[in-house]
Amino acid sequence: MKLRTGLLLGAAFSAGVAIGPITRHVAPNLQFLPYALAQDSGRAETYRLLTLFGDVFERVRAEYVEPVGDRDLVENAINGMLTGLDPHSNYMNAKSFRDMQVQTRGEFGGLGIEVTQDNGFIKVISPIDDTPASKAGIKAGDLILALDGQTVQGLSLNEAVDKMRGPPNSKIKLTIRREGNDAPLEVGLTREVIHIQVVKSRLEQGDIAYLRVTSFNEQTDAGLRKAIATLKAQAGDKLRGIVLDLRNNPGGLLDQAVAVSDDFIEQGEIVSTRARHAEDSQRWNAKGGDISGGLPMVVLINGGSASASEIVAGALQDHRRAIVLGTRSFGKGSVQTVIPLPGNGAMRLTTARYYTPSGRSIQGLGITPDVEVAATREEKPHFLPDREADLNRALRNSGGTPQQAAPPRNDLPPIVRDLPKLPPEGFPTFDATKPETDFQLQQGLTLLRAMPTSKRASR
Repeated sequence: MKLRTGLLLGAAFSAGVAIGPITRHVAPNLQFLPYALAQDSGRAETYRLLTLFGDVFERVRAEYVEPVGDRDLVENAINGMLTGLDPHSNYMNAKSFRDMQVQTRGEFGGLGIEVTQDNGFIKVISPIDDTPASKAGIKAGDLILALDGQTVQGLSLNEAVDKMRGPPNSKIKLTIRREGNDAPLEVGLTREVIHIQVVKSRLEQGDIAYLRVTSFNEQTDAGLRKAIATLKAQAGDKLRGIVLDLRNNPGGLLDQAVAVSDDFIEQGEIVSTRARHAEDSQRWNAKGGDISGGLPMVVLINGGSASASEIVAGALQDHRRAIVLGTRSFGKGSVQTVIPLPGNGAMRLTTARYYTPSGRSIQGLGITPDVEVAATREEKPHFLPDREADLNRALRNSGGTPQQAAPPRNDLPPIVRDLPKLPPEGFPTFDATKPETDFQLQQGLTLLRAMPTSKRASR
């Protein structure tokens, strides 16, 4: 029997600290294992394979060219067993586990990149806003080939992440392969203590609330609610809509994704998970109310929007509570359980897939926006940079409704037909300090102004 104590939804690891993909915490209970195996005569093959493992372990201890510690051998074997399953299962030693717990509280040390492992290299899921990685121009889909001139091939994900960590103000050079570039890029970064401001907000044009959510940690929902209250007070009764920006948000805590969705959905299902055993499947429903009072919403997504971000976008899309604009999201639709182990480490194991309210599994497919708009002329709406489905050993999509897109909707304003999918020639280069250079945001604002304002009682 499993005892659940928490859930996480992130893309993989952060360069600076491990974080979880949609994750549950489970108390260890390993004492029953030998008894369970003994009770099943069909597990004789398991015993034979465990004996094989023991033989190899002893041979390596005795004959490897250099002395190697038992802990290293066992931890590497455990990690190999888990990473061989899918891109998101892995073993965390005591330090990595502590780092993961720190990051979910919103502060950690490193470069500020969410990464995973693919075909021996380290792949960037997304940079985190206002970190050394984002300031240096690291992009989603970048492939890290080397760290300080040393190849990452042969390193586990944990080992590569450890090498990217370091004291604040220390420097590191990343060698990167980027789509569209013939030669690798050399990028120098200076490590910092990363303080994640998970919610950034401002009034756009005096009457539209812009809410940028960078990740889903323990502070996200409280920060979002505070931001909305502040903007409503600033705008008074002039507030006419909300832009919820989930671009390059790699995920985080499931309970925070549910809470943020619940802030805007009156009733019905938010998300469900389906596990190997039916009794482990779960559903989360809205508690009722809408903190915005029913204001029109546009949600911005792109290929760096993963996991918890996709849960929020999918729930708001399926309930027709918001119009989703941008490019297709990353497509991580699996749930990982974090299981503490003896020795203060833990393993992260994929245990379920999650589904949007309409029954869609987005695993490997992502959320298709209602309105496709690219950020740049180079990023065509149908161009797919590396996503979940491109990762080595990615889970297949199964068990949900077969369509990738949300159920057809007839509530989109007519202006949708006229919105350009690409910026015009000569559109200014994006500058995060200048909203007018954000083409997707500008189309979202145009769309909001064409939507009728509807207000309901807020809770």
